[in-house]
Amino acid sequence: MIGARVKSAFSAALVSLLVGCSSSPGLISGGGDSAPARRLDPSAIADAVPQIEPLSRYGNMRSYVVRGKRYSVMQSSRGYREQGVASWYGTKFHGRRTSSGEPYDMYAMTAAHKSLPLPTYVRVRNLRNGRSIVVKVNDRGPFHDNRIIDLSYAAATKLGILGTGTGLVEVAALDPRLAAMKQPAVSAIPAKEKSAAPPAAKSPDLFIQVGAFSNRSNADRLRQRLQRELEPPVRIQQSRQAGLEMFRVRVGPLNDVDQSDAVTRRLAQLGIEDSHIIIE
Repeated sequence: MIGARVKSAFSAALVSLLVGCSSSPGLISGGGDSAPARRLDPSAIADAVPQIEPLSRYGNMRSYVVRGKRYSVMQSSRGYREQGVASWYGTKFHGRRTSSGEPYDMYAMTAAHKSLPLPTYVRVRNLRNGRSIVVKVNDRGPFHDNRIIDLSYAAATKLGILGTGTGLVEVAALDPRLAAMKQPAVSAIPAKEKSAAPPAAKSPDLFIQVGAFSNRSNADRLRQRLQRELEPPVRIQQSRQAGLEMFRVRVGPLNDVDQSDAVTRRLAQLGIEDSHIIIE
């Protein structure tokens, strides 16, 4: 009995540590989070500098469960690249312990991710405005549908997603051993280039993929069923993968992240839980 109590207490503490900072991503969640009164100048915020560090003693278990859902932690970040939705978190979690054990500092260039090893340095690129930042992943989260990374207040400011609360991004893991070699020294960057605005990025389209089939008739049945229930268009994208024809059922293009969240909730009501964001 005592052993069971100890195990239960340890499990509760572990979940508390994992959810501590990242359970409520940014202003979108309505969890009482907000930006601080102190505003930052995006041009004055320095990127995180990739360093070779040992894995954290905390937050790197093989898998963990939050709110009944199991997440697996990657053994290595090598080759990781993903597109999706970024959110941010601020004053509500400032000073709290992150999943790695470090205190959350909303003025530092850090982030939370559900599966990357802690710590991992990543480059995050805003697919709408072309801005790019480097952050250190030291926390777990965001535990919210359709989110792949939760940025600190400083990182969200520099990336240009503070006002909207979310943004369409590409996240790529960096190798600390190579990052310094690929980045020119600050003194080598002309002043004109430093102050220049990032090049305009083509506005990407946002979709939700709900299924992939090798049989066209199965894809058609799902498309017809969903089109009766959803307002946005439901389409079938045909492609070839490993020599086989694949038919992917996608909802969209969608207007914004808010609409994608609404569609995801409706899909869950229809019994479709395994959907994910596609950005093209």
